[in-house]
Amino acid sequence: EIEFDGQKKKLTLGHNWPVRQARPVTDKLAGCKSLLTQQRVCDALFPITQGGTCAVPGAFGCGKTVISQALSKYSNSDVVVYVGCGERGNEMAEVLSDFPELTTVINGKEEPIMQRTTLVANTSNMPVAAREASIYTGVTTAEYFRDQGKNVAMMADSTSRWAEALREMSGRLAEMPADSGYPAY
Repeated sequence: EIEFDGQKKKLTLGHNWPVRQARPVTDKLAGCKSLLTQQRVCDALFPITQGGTCAVPGAFGCGKTVISQALSKYSNSDVVVYVGCGERGNEMAEVLSDFPELTTVINGKEEPIMQRTTLVANTSNMPVAAREASIYTGVTTAEYFRDQGKNVAMMADSTSRWAEALREMSGRLAEMPADSGYPAY
């Protein structure tokens, strides 16, 4: 307990945040700093701003996962949240084996990349409800670090498998799908 201005309050290290409710925002500021990916093609032809949104669309096997993993390895952000939603187990195992070996410079000191990375691993053989919740978990984690004043880069791979999980959950709840087969909620 702590006493301040004549009031006693219980001080704890935890706090509850609703997962599926948007954080209160008054303004969305325009981006003014570049998010450096260290990939020359991306930085030159498709620049990304810190605080902005980026999508890497493409067909099966064209390198979307490689680009998102490279972005999480070499970006100039303070914290990286990487969500593997419905990914194959060997892809997530590769991430878990590669990331501890890689290093980056944090405050002038060489540190392992895992020092600034949060992984939300959810493989394709896990339950559908867990796959559906993995993106929300990653967003909540990223918002937590953002509220601490950090520059956060969040990668969600693969949102198509997340949408697939949403449709499957909707079907199990006997809900009618909305336009284009997406869940009504």
